[in-house]
Amino acid sequence: MIGYTATNLHVSRPEGFPYAPVGWNEHDAEGVAHELGITLGADHFEVIRCLQEYFTRNPGGDINIRELHDALDERFHGRGGIRYLYWILPGGPVAQGCALAGLPAPAGTTSRSHGSVQ
Repeated sequence: MIGYTATNLHVSRPEGFPYAPVGWNEHDAEGVAHELGITLGADHFEVIRCLQEYFTRNPGGDINIRELHDALDERFHGRGGIRYLYWILPGGPVAQGCALAGLPAPAGTTSRSHGSVQ
């Protein structure tokens, strides 16, 4: 996974991804998606952008899972909200979204015995 550093905002980022982790690009997401059996579409990239921005605005690993989950639900409300996100990212919108976005999955978003946490 690409190293995440919130303080390197001056580093060049891929076009359309102003909050991407240093060294991340769309090809990385496509490779991860292939491994996960996901075909990326515009909504996947919107989730990626949302997660990258959230992580940048919450440096130091201070990630509030409930807040992040609620923000994604609201952002995608018109398309079905969190249910829709679980349809396009069946392993969990935060867990799989972070994998695609080059971000570390926050604690509590995955469980080998129970799948992703809602």
